[in-house]
Amino acid sequence: MSPEPLAAQRSRLTAAVEPRSFLPADVVADAPVHAALTTVLQHLDSVAPALESLRKEARHLSHWGTELARQLMSGQRLLTAGNGGSAAEAQHLSAELVGRFDAEREPFSAIALHAESSALTAIGNDYGYDQVFARQVRAHGRSGDVLILISTSGRSPNLLEAVQAARAIGVTSWALTGRGPNPLTRSCDDSIAVDALPANAQEGHLIALHALCRAFDCEVLRARSVPSIVSMAAQPLSSTMPVPDDARKIR
Repeated sequence: MSPEPLAAQRSRLTAAVEPRSFLPADVVADAPVHAALTTVLQHLDSVAPALESLRKEARHLSHWGTELARQLMSGQRLLTAGNGGSAAEAQHLSAELVGRFDAEREPFSAIALHAESSALTAIGNDYGYDQVFARQVRAHGRSGDVLILISTSGRSPNLLEAVQAARAIGVTSWALTGRGPNPLTRSCDDSIAVDALPANAQEGHLIALHALCRAFDCEVLRARSVPSIVSMAAQPLSSTMPVPDDARKIR
């Protein structure tokens, strides 16, 4: 009697140990898809709290965008930083300002501190990873500049060190985080905390940054299109208001 083929042995043994399913074959085959679909829907449902949290911060975001535009139009600079996915968000913001968001406008100075790989690795190697942003803040920051730090946890030591460095040289610090309060929201000059699960908070951060950019562009357009009252007041009277002929004769 010839030996049973190996494939046949595996099939027989598997059938012996696997429980029988009384569900239709198509339902059994689709079970992984149904489980994945449920997970996806749960994730999408969890985006709603992030959006609702941002709606409550709409005025806050508009203030950030307006104030940032005023500072950068006066010659100041934006510094941004984050870790992991938050680093990508921070670099996204700096790119929107150096490039453009929607409409054509002038470029503005914005530096993503984590994007300078040689400086980042050199500082990390020589001073420790906690100092990779703080040392760059001291190098690039000037009094009146703005530092925006992004973190879902609000607990990253290198961001907390960057806040201290910013405060020491007069740089304003803003934090965009996940649920708060947290160490970063407590340390920065101002903060917006997105009340949602970490992944959904990070998705909310991108929406928040785009909203900030809209407010930023709105203020730039307003400032560039409306004549300055101060500059008008500084002009000679004859250049802003015609003098009647009778008045000239009196003189």
